[in-house]
Amino acid sequence: MKVAIYVRVSTQRQAQAQTSAQQLERLRAHLQTQNYQLSDLDIFDDEGYSGASLRRLALERLRDAVAQGRFDCLLITAPDRLARNFMHQALLLEELQSHGCQVEFLDRPLSQDPHDQLLLQVRGAVAEYERTLIVERTRRGRLAKLKAGGGR
Repeated sequence: MKVAIYVRVSTQRQAQAQTSAQQLERLRAHLQTQNYQLSDLDIFDDEGYSGASLRRLALERLRDAVAQGRFDCLLITAPDRLARNFMHQALLLEELQSHGCQVEFLDRPLSQDPHDQLLLQVRGAVAEYERTLIVERTRRGRLAKLKAGGGR
């Protein structure tokens, strides 16, 4: 089985905290327990890209590779690393699976069981909600700073 991994962090602060490296370490450790080989070309890392957008360099390369039949399985730590927008998440999962690539989440392995599929959808909606909260908090913080005379 040919396996790829995908990691993503959206902010420079997360990137500096080695969040991407931590995801990568966990995914590699899991693959070693399964006796899967992984080359550097099988790692897709979108450091500094928001999960709210589908325009991510590594994600686009991954989608192309899956469409070419290069991978049978994609391993990701959690659904919100794939996308923070519920509709994007559903679209990506359907696209990847339609090309014969099984998607596995390390934090919560899912099956085709209706309960697992519902949980995946709920988690996708929660990830989108969390992103909306972050955007709103940031907007309010900037507004408060501007009102206090702090500029940008």
